[in-house]
Formats: sequence, structure tokens, C-alpha cells
Amino acid sequence: DGFLAILEKDAKERAKRRKRNEHLANALKEKGNDAFRKGDYVIAIQRYTEGLEKLKDKQELYTNRAQAYLKMHEYEKAIGDCEWALKCNEKCIKAYFLMGKAHLALKHYSESRQCYEKILQIDPQKESLIKDCMNEVNLEEKRMKDEERAMKEVQSGKLAALSIKELLQKLDRPDQNILYYTGGIRLLTGAVKDRTEQTLFRTNNGFSILKDNEIVRRGFCGERKNTAEVDLSVSLLFLWQAVCAGNEENQRLLLTHPDVNVQLPKLLSSGVSEIQKETLALISLYSENENGRRLLIRHQDLTKWLQILMTFVKSTDARASSAMNILSDLTEEERFKSQCRATLSTGVLPLFAQLLTSAKLVNRAALARCIGIMGNLCADVVLRMQMAECKECWQACLKLVDECFDVSVPKYQECLFAVLGLMMNLLLESNVIIQYFAVDISGRCMSLLRDKDGRIVTRAIGVLSRVLPASSSAVEEVVKGGVVKKMIKFLKAGGQITSTYGIKTLSICTRTNRQAQEDLVKSDKRFSVLLKLLDSENEMIVGNAAFCLGQCLVVPGAATSLLNSNVVMILLKHAGGDAARTLVQENAAIALGKLCVAEPRHILQLRKLNGLAILNSAMKYVHSI
Repeated sequence: DGFLAILEKDAKERAKRRKRNEHLANALKEKGNDAFRKGDYVIAIQRYTEGLEKLKDKQELYTNRAQAYLKMHEYEKAIGDCEWALKCNEKCIKAYFLMGKAHLALKHYSESRQCYEKILQIDPQKESLIKDCMNEVNLEEKRMKDEERAMKEVQSGKLAALSIKELLQKLDRPDQNILYYTGGIRLLTGAVKDRTEQTLFRTNNGFSILKDNEIVRRGFCGERKNTAEVDLSVSLLFLWQAVCAGNEENQRLLLTHPDVNVQLPKLLSSGVSEIQKETLALISLYSENENGRRLLIRHQDLTKWLQILMTFVKSTDARASSAMNILSDLTEEERFKSQCRATLSTGVLPLFAQLLTSAKLVNRAALARCIGIMGNLCADVVLRMQMAECKECWQACLKLVDECFDVSVPKYQECLFAVLGLMMNLLLESNVIIQYFAVDISGRCMSLLRDKDGRIVTRAIGVLSRVLPASSSAVEEVVKGGVVKKMIKFLKAGGQITSTYGIKTLSICTRTNRQAQEDLVKSDKRFSVLLKLLDSENEMIVGNAAFCLGQCLVVPGAATSLLNSNVVMILLKHAGGDAARTLVQENAAIALGKLCVAEPRHILQLRKLNGLAILNSAMKYVHSI
């Protein structure tokens, strides 16, 4: 007993001592963190070390000290601390992350990758972070290999390799005529033919030409350029295209150059076609790949780029297509969409509305793509809400539709197709502006149902299916215009997308409009179209078909016309099924109940199929509506 008491006392004393040391270690950790934030990494390391003297198994002190060692470029020590942290906690993600960074700095590329792969094993949700880290390792390894290869070519005395250095030295001569520099830059551009020359341009400080040469810098950065300065600027843009094509490290260095960073949007807005053309070509090198887009987003303020690039829709040459290509690429990035929010209402939408209302005066192929890009931006809820609340935007869309009625040339058709797609996306919103325009929108769509282009007809039906819920007046107008008969015609022709929109349109019309219900009974003899749709594999089509059927059974004689059909079996299958959409079961059950109420003879068929229990459960839906 005495021995156990001694053990217990010792355990209590150790626990008390550990608690005191933990308190001291935490205090030292906070002091270290404070020093780290101030950039005093030596003091931070001292405080973390003192904390570890108090508590040797505190993981955070090891990883924090490793982070400070990284800042001091003491990579081996950082790796050592990360290994100790992993002994404290084998699943410490921060330790693996910092160790990956340290190995990368030491050019241990495979070890760096292994660290990042370990993070992914511990937490698969870190996939996006690890993708960036792996990309960084790959680019750094590629950069080193490029530079080693380039150095060998210089040492072997290859003429092409030596010429890059010589040409850069000639461009380094101060106080020459601007034409001298323009000519030299063009010669240099011609000398850059492959990755080795691109690398030698970089390693021989080729990107410093703006910083070190005042004449070149003044000519490139000047607001109003004379002919010689325009030629110089175009020559520089050609050169940068040559040295950056397919070279990620050169792309990064160019974009982080302060003057280039500032000048890119100015060059795009310069109004000088040659400069704009080559600036667009340069930016395209970035936008066409994921890494390049990330560089643009990281180093450029893109808030005004949507507006600047959209302006090129007015251009009749290749600039319009280039600008739309860049925009299309950028819209793949979520961070670009979030940056667009700042200027959408004040700058972009007024310009967009102007372009839509000037379709006859602009590049219509580019306009169609521009509209499609705006439609893609609707994937961002904030942007879509802003667009949907813009009255001028809706008016411009309707004006474009009206213009397309008058001109049936292919480029107009593409604009029409794109604007209908945009309208469909905007109609995912619900607001008073949409209610205000609902009758006009639905009226235009009814006219478009006569179009010879099946794509436009499908989208017109899609717009109808989304705009009609916003306005009972719009429903009344389209029903008067014969929408039910038209939808039945399109549904007979098939096509899943058209059927999805068409049956949705019918379900909206028959929900409250008696005329629509009667029109459907007349147009769809013995409900042959609806019965066919009830056999669809698309649950949305099935649910809306069952809803329409249920709504139309109030029409006298409708239920009786179905006596010799297999409607009971079909509805029973859906009502008792396990569809992912519960509305399929509910709508089928309601239709089944209404069918038996309107025509009791259907109960006989139901009894044969042992479906009375499902009917009883369906009655609660019937009585509740």
C-alpha cells in the first residue's frame, strides 16, 4: 500500500509539474508568434526553443520554429523540427507542408512531392492546396533543368546561345536612338527560337530592359505614343511573346515586373490597334492554361478587365475574337468571377446593354460569344442576381430578339441563341423586374416557336418554362396564343431537353388555368403524349407529366377517356416507386387519386393490381389540394 501511495503521489506531482510547464511553454509560444509576426525570426526561434525546454513534446513549437527556420533559409533545421513534430503527431499536416517547402528549397524534388502526397493521404479535402504545391515543385524542377541545359550550351560555345547574351549586351548600351533599341529588340526576338534561348534571356537579365533603360521605359510607358514609341512597344510585346510562350517561369517574371503589371490594362485601352493586338496575343499565352490564369489573377487587378475586353466586341478584326477567347478562359476561374462583382453594375452592364442594342454595328460573332460569356458568369450567384435586377439589361435582350426577327443571317441566329441562354440563366432568379417583363418575354418566345432553327425553339421553350411562374398574366397570354397545342406538337417530336422544358411549361399553364387544362385534353387525344412521357427515364419529365395529368382530370370526360389504357399501372408504379425526387411519387399518387374519384371504374383495375393501399395513401394529397 505504501508503494502504491508513493506512485500516486509521484504521478500527481508530475501532472502538476507538466501543467505548470505547459503554461510556461504556451506563454513562450505566444511571445515567439509575436516576434514572428514582426519579422524578428531570430527572437522567434529563441522563444520557441525556450518553450521546448519546458515541454519537449509540444508539436506546435516544433512546427512554428520550423516556419521561422524557413524564413531564415535554414532548411535542414526546418526539416529536423518537422520530423520531431511528426514524432509528437504522425498526422501533423503543417509539419508535412513545411517539410515539403524545405525540401523544395534544397532541390529535393521527390522528397518534397512525398511530403505533399502524405498530406493528401491524411486529408483528401486538401486536394486543391496539394495541386498548387505539386505544381510549384514541377515548375521549379523544370526551371532548374532548363537552366542547367542552357548553361551547357553556352559552355559548349553554341552560336545561338551566345548570340542571346551578345544582343542583350548591345541593348544595354545607354543613350542610343529609340530606333536602335527597336531594331535590337526585333533581332533578339528572331534569335529566341526554343526553350534554351528563352532560359538564356531570363538568366542574362533580359527582363530588366525596362528597369535599366530609361529610353525604352519612357517609350513603353508613355501615355501618348508617337510612331517610334508605338513601334518600340509592339517590338517589346513580340519579344515577350517569344520568351514567354510555353515558359511558366518567364511568364511569372514578366507579370511580376511593376511596369508591365501597370501597363497591361492601359495597353488594352490604348486605342492603337497594333499595340492592342499584340497585348491580347501576350495575355492569351497566360489565359490558355491554368497556371497562366492563376498568375494573372494573383498579380493583376482584374476588376476592370471584363469591361475592357468586352469593348473589343466593337472591333471588326481579329482583336474581337482574341478578347473573347481570353474572357472565356478567365471565366473558368472562380476568383475572376468574384473580382467581376465590383464593377458589374456600374461599368459592365451599361456597356453590355449598349452592345446588345447595337447588334447591327458590332462584330456579331464576337457579340454572340460575349453574351455566352455573360451567361457563364451567371454561375456566380452574386453576378446573376445583379444582372437579373438590371432593367436595362432585360430591355436590351428583348431588343436584340426583335432585331433577330428581321434578319435571319447565321451570325444573328447565334446572337439570338446566346441571348436566350442568358435569359434562361437569369430566370433562375425571381424579382419584380422579371415579373414586370414576363409578358413581353413570353410573347417573344411564342413568336420564336416558329423559328426553323431547332436549337432556338428549344431555348425559347426553356425560357417559357422559367418565366411563366413569375406572372399569371403571362400564363393567360400564352394560353390564349395556343401554347398548349404547340407544346404537345413539340412533345410528340421527342428530344429530351425539349421535352423537359415543354412538359414543365404545360405543368405551369395547367396548374391554375382552366383553358389550358381543356386545351390539353383536346390536343392530346386519350393523353397519348402524357402517357408516353410517364414512361420516360427522366424523373423531372415524369413528375411534371403526372402533375399535368392530375390537373386535367377535372375536365369532364378526361378520366373516362383513359379507361382502356394502362394509366393505372403506370401511375401505380411511380406512386409506389423509389424515385429520388419525392414529387414524382406525390404527383403520381395525386393523379391516381383524382383518376379514381373522377371515374370510379378505374378502381377495378387498381384492385386487380393490388394497389388500393397506395390509393388510400394518395387520398390525403387529393383532399389537401
